[in-house]
Amino acid sequence: MGFLNKFGISIGSPVSRSTSPALPGERNVHKPNGPMVAVGTNRLPEPQETTRISNGLKEFLWNLDGLGRGTLLDLGPAWQTTLTFFIERGFRVTSDDILRDWSQFLTEDDAKAKENPTPEVFAERTPEVRAKRFLEQNLQYPPSSFDALLLWDVLDYFEPSLAKLMIAHLTELVRPGAVVFAMFHSKKPAGFQRYRVAGTNTLQVLSAKPIFPAQKVYQNREIQELFGRFRTMKSFISRDQLRETLFIK
Repeated sequence: MGFLNKFGISIGSPVSRSTSPALPGERNVHKPNGPMVAVGTNRLPEPQETTRISNGLKEFLWNLDGLGRGTLLDLGPAWQTTLTFFIERGFRVTSDDILRDWSQFLTEDDAKAKENPTPEVFAERTPEVRAKRFLEQNLQYPPSSFDALLLWDVLDYFEPSLAKLMIAHLTELVRPGAVVFAMFHSKKPAGFQRYRVAGTNTLQVLSAKPIFPAQKVYQNREIQELFGRFRTMKSFISRDQLRETLFIK
């Protein structure tokens, strides 16, 4: 068992190649053949950092109250503030920066296609086939591994074919009764943001360099179809054009 695992920290799936850049005042610890984890403290606020009240996060935590030593999958960078928040509440946290994983997968896939531009290779590059190949290499956890999932707004940035397959895959990874916290933009966002948990109803919002442009704006009906195997949905609409939504399996 590694040092981080003793404290309830697991970073990425076995084949994940994602990295999380350290912020001013933080340092990165690199695990061999694995991603970097921000573990520093006493970080000063950044100029592009803001905070927002999150009723969805508050409801998410309320549904997890009393769970005890649960397991949580965070599909964003391994922020120290988020890790500490949940570890102090008894959770074992796995961080998997899935947007960065997807970006690296596409870069490598495009390079292979240029090296070997055969009809067979291009047949493997349709959106549906690429989505399946990506999921065969990423998010490889045993079924029913997690009690909670922080999905953030990542679905807005994936191709719809990948988003559909990913939700089906994630549904198998969470246990019955598991809670999912997701965010959706009501229109295509002007910039790219990352999120950290700062309190029981507070998120830190950081402007970041875009990894992808937003691919789709989901309507309520489309969201319900994506999460059709979840029995409960509750939404909170805010003034910053973000819709926070909770799902319970």
